[in-house]
Amino acid sequence: MTGDKINIKIKPLGILDLLAFKNLVPGRKKRIQKAPATVIDSLQPVNALACKLHPSVQHLIVGEVRDETGDVRTYKLLPNKEKMTDELAYFRPGQYLSFTFEVEGATVTRPYSISSSPREALAGFYEITVKRDQGGFISNHIWNNWTVGSEVVSGGPEGQFYYDNLRDRKHIVGIAGGSGITPFRSMAKSIQEKDLDINLTIFYGSNKKEEIIFYDELAELKASSGGRIKVIHVLAEERVEDFEHGFITVDLLKKYVDLQDCSIFICGPQAMYDHLNQELGKLEISRKYIRREVFGEIKDVRSLSGYPAEAAGKTFRMLVHMGGRQVEIEASAGESLLVALERAGLCPPATCRSGSCGVCRSLLIKGDVFIPGDVDGRRQADKKFGYIHPCVSFPLENLEIVVPRRKVH
Repeated sequence: MTGDKINIKIKPLGILDLLAFKNLVPGRKKRIQKAPATVIDSLQPVNALACKLHPSVQHLIVGEVRDETGDVRTYKLLPNKEKMTDELAYFRPGQYLSFTFEVEGATVTRPYSISSSPREALAGFYEITVKRDQGGFISNHIWNNWTVGSEVVSGGPEGQFYYDNLRDRKHIVGIAGGSGITPFRSMAKSIQEKDLDINLTIFYGSNKKEEIIFYDELAELKASSGGRIKVIHVLAEERVEDFEHGFITVDLLKKYVDLQDCSIFICGPQAMYDHLNQELGKLEISRKYIRREVFGEIKDVRSLSGYPAEAAGKTFRMLVHMGGRQVEIEASAGESLLVALERAGLCPPATCRSGSCGVCRSLLIKGDVFIPGDVDGRRQADKKFGYIHPCVSFPLENLEIVVPRRKVH
């Protein structure tokens, strides 16, 4: 306020401080002049560490195949040292690997959550758990082709679906459906190994008891955790003693946890996300405390809110500019632009396939696309200047697009 006196005590600079500041630039110049002129021929420690933590490619070998249920398998992956992958990249429990496949002349990618723990990566292996989808393109390819000794290619660990002490509360409520249990298995193992200092309550939705993945292991993790891990099984199609019945709802969550003291992590099929969006909308919880794992390809875009019914079933033309090439290809209204590019053999870069990572970011020059609002991970500047993520963009008319080239390793 006017007239008020503000007393600020300013500590005077010492003579040594002034001398140090005065000599800063001359001192740097002397050190640069004394440095040898030879080219540094070795990787600096900080760069070497970055390469270990964030490799652009990892060559792996299938070391073991284990059946979990009738349509779920776990694959143990080892470093392929003959192809210069000597050790596996460390990761945070909840992250995923993006695998590259050559199928029917096309190069495609698929992300799979790491179901093992980071400590097991240091011991020399990853595990991923794959549910076979009868209509699935890649899940069937894995089931039919991955055997002990098969060579596999992945990128480094990626994704934001992990506990962060600067962002999340120390009690995580994990809501899983089907194979969406995999990142929570990684978290639970890390808690047991005392590498992750949180409490974890898992609500695991399945149709029947026989379909529960890791049933016995989850029970063992719960029993040995000293109360830090809890698992509530929810069955939709049958009633079993000591199991919850129906769907995972806000009322069910409140029965077991204080939702005002938790961060909520969700991983499962798209239908479960749609259901939980409505349920969690009933709560006054900040969005920063609700995290969803990316769920891969959108299976039925026609069922999503806002999709124009008149576009269903149509096929459009897309002029693609990629690395100096111009190619015109077909783009079906029911499939993402990324799938259209892969079918045409153009091999665009892709990782999450869910609009989150931005690796496939492309410039839309002409035409219109449908992008579901809840998976639109673009920055505001990208929206303004016409950039899209082809993995979650669906054609509504003929298009022209500039697509980045995939890096070759």
